[in-house]
Amino acid sequence: MTGDGHSVGEIFAGRYELIDPIGRGGAGAVWRAWDHRRRRYVAAKVLLQSDAHTLLRFVREQALRIDHPHVLAPASWAADDDKVLFTMDLVGGGSLAHVIGDYGPLPPRFVCTLLDQLLSGLAAVHAEGVVHRDIKPANILMEATGTGRPHLRLSDFGISMRKGEPRLTETNYVVGTPGYFAPEQLMAAEPDFPADLFAVGLVALYLLQGRKPDSQGLVEHFLAHGTPGAPEGVPAPLWDVLSSLLQPDPHSRFRTATGARKALAEAVELLPPPGPDEEPVEVFDQLGPIPAGFGPQGPLSTPAAPPGGPAVTAAPPDGHTAVPGATPGAFSPSSRTAPQAAPADPRGTARTVAAATAAAVPPAVGATAAPYPAFPARASDPSETGSFHLPPPAPHATPAPAPHPTPAVPPAPAAPAIRTGRVAPPPARVTAGILLAALLCFAVGVWAVIQQ
Repeated sequence: MTGDGHSVGEIFAGRYELIDPIGRGGAGAVWRAWDHRRRRYVAAKVLLQSDAHTLLRFVREQALRIDHPHVLAPASWAADDDKVLFTMDLVGGGSLAHVIGDYGPLPPRFVCTLLDQLLSGLAAVHAEGVVHRDIKPANILMEATGTGRPHLRLSDFGISMRKGEPRLTETNYVVGTPGYFAPEQLMAAEPDFPADLFAVGLVALYLLQGRKPDSQGLVEHFLAHGTPGAPEGVPAPLWDVLSSLLQPDPHSRFRTATGARKALAEAVELLPPPGPDEEPVEVFDQLGPIPAGFGPQGPLSTPAAPPGGPAVTAAPPDGHTAVPGATPGAFSPSSRTAPQAAPADPRGTARTVAAATAAAVPPAVGATAAPYPAFPARASDPSETGSFHLPPPAPHATPAPAPHPTPAVPPAPAAPAIRTGRVAPPPARVTAGILLAALLCFAVGVWAVIQQ
């Protein structure tokens, strides 16, 4: 079991099998998981807390549905007892911080390609009326494209909000990452699109210089001396675009990501060609290999039963076990079968999400050797078995033995069996799950009313 209370091999909501932890954020841990319904690998963000404030942020984040090649938004969600998660595509090249760690300052033309993709994805986010509020290198993930054309994805919408939505924090409370705040954010202004564009300018300086920029010193210089000259390593045409993104006054910046993208395209035409000795930038796979017991098509074989555990029963004809209260079609595999060919993913190959290299997790204590780490069975846990175990029925009343029959007096008929006792109330974990589902429904209802 890992520090977030989840075990390798745990099947969540009868559908998502947690394989190995690949990242961790303020609100939850990110796992590589196998989706048994769609038969593909996904990234699953498991919520670490279940208080009302965190659940409302979760509802906002999982409700975001933006289909764009440079945006990594939630794809689905599930709740199981007092735990919730949502899933995303798997993106394996790490974040921009990994790329800078491998290479240091990046070539200007390579940076312009990344900025064009980032502004393209941000334009789609802003078109939905959403302000991201936390644009930084760690939240910009990369596909593992090697030396090919880079492909980034803007991720982590945990503190994003739609313009006009009520705040979840006090008005004088600043939300975001220090060093990537726009000046108006520090003044507790209402979130707006130019604040995201200011952060894009800081990210561009980070990529060009290979270190975190001094945003406070930059703003002070702008206010005291006006727009400075191009910093070392930044071509003048590109600096003209970045300096417009970094203006302390939001009304002096680009008003839209699309406008900044057009200006960037014009600046690229004025950049000098790459030198003959310029090293190509390679985006490596930061996830590492799939753990033992899993292959490209998912789990490889049947796990060994834990010592003293219940016998594995035969599966229904369709090979699935129904899960009460689960989404239609969800199932809990009762036995492993040989891997089958996965259906073609309409979005291409499986992608990966990670801000850190996958870490090997040892099997749970007391588990037997198995193709992948096993975990002790818990007979009454609905999150793993997909069923609720009620108390055993009370014994039937046993009739008294009849006397020896005589010709004159026939034996009295046996009294019907009477079931005694009462069914115990559901366990506390079930009650907690019901309350959590009710809270989620309430939060979604509040959100829907606000949108009207």
